[in-house]
Amino acid sequence: MLGANAVLLIGMKTVTLFCGVILTTLTYRAYRRTRAPAMRALCLGIGFVTLGAILGGSLHQLVGMPVAQSVTVEELFTAVGFFILTYSLYTDQPTTTN
Repeated sequence: MLGANAVLLIGMKTVTLFCGVILTTLTYRAYRRTRAPAMRALCLGIGFVTLGAILGGSLHQLVGMPVAQSVTVEELFTAVGFFILTYSLYTDQPTTTN
């Protein structure tokens, strides 16, 4: 039987998955429409953060991986995702001519 904490964790991971899939889909559509490298990077970054959150929770709940290890996997994906998101802010910068 699942405890209250496990139910809350599953609920929050479900919300994360739902929002992450919507955001990733919207940014992918924007990338396809504009072909802007910044949109592609934004899509990948959001996808990595979402995947990490779901993977971390799944490894613990479904595979039985210890919490510390599953959180480490989650944080690895989150860090890579945030790095890509940061990169997306610096792509396609307008060039200045003096």
